[in-house]
Amino acid sequence: RARRRLREFDVGDRFSRLPLPRAAVLLPLMVRGGRLHLLLTVRSMQLRRSPGEVCFPGGKREATDKDDIDTALREAKEEVGLQPEKVEVICRLMPGIDKMNNLVTPVVGFIEDTFQVTPNPDEVSEAFVVPLEYFVKPLNYKTFSYETPSGYSTRIHCFTYDDQEHKRSFKIWGLTAHFAVFLALVIFGERPTFEVDYDLDNLISSSENYFINLYASVHERKKSNL
Repeated sequence: RARRRLREFDVGDRFSRLPLPRAAVLLPLMVRGGRLHLLLTVRSMQLRRSPGEVCFPGGKREATDKDDIDTALREAKEEVGLQPEKVEVICRLMPGIDKMNNLVTPVVGFIEDTFQVTPNPDEVSEAFVVPLEYFVKPLNYKTFSYETPSGYSTRIHCFTYDDQEHKRSFKIWGLTAHFAVFLALVIFGERPTFEVDYDLDNLISSSENYFINLYASVHERKKSNL
């Protein structure tokens, strides 16, 4: 059922011609104890940008990458030792735009729950898994409004997840939380316990409108800078 729902939301390469630098992340799903879980990583403290923050495996596109899927799989292999052939890629979801104005495409794929993470210490300090349901029914959640440099107002989700395995809490927010929430909305098709920026009865069209408005605000900003 999850695969079928995800394929309905596959954007393919529809946004590949937009004039923004490109990046991609892998949203690795696994089934554990009969429930869907998401694998997340913690950025190394050695990194210049966003050290110690929770994110998905991913990064900027390189010249040798064929497409966003290639980028996401290559980065996942470099960061956590996940071999590309061990990922069943399902779809590409609606992209986002990060703080550096990169167009970031989330690539969704299934992996085995037996996968053993081998973090590259230069990029990743650790990894953990969260039940996907947590991103529609969280125990510890807050939200705040954020205005992009171009003046576009949006909602930032912020989750705190108490991980029993690591005996500590992880803060998941920003674009990472945005992608995780959208993934959960697509798969479960139910209303979350918090407000979102979508019309949940028309999730495909409203998520597209959300992105188009965000992109337009960034593009206007770029034009005015020129």
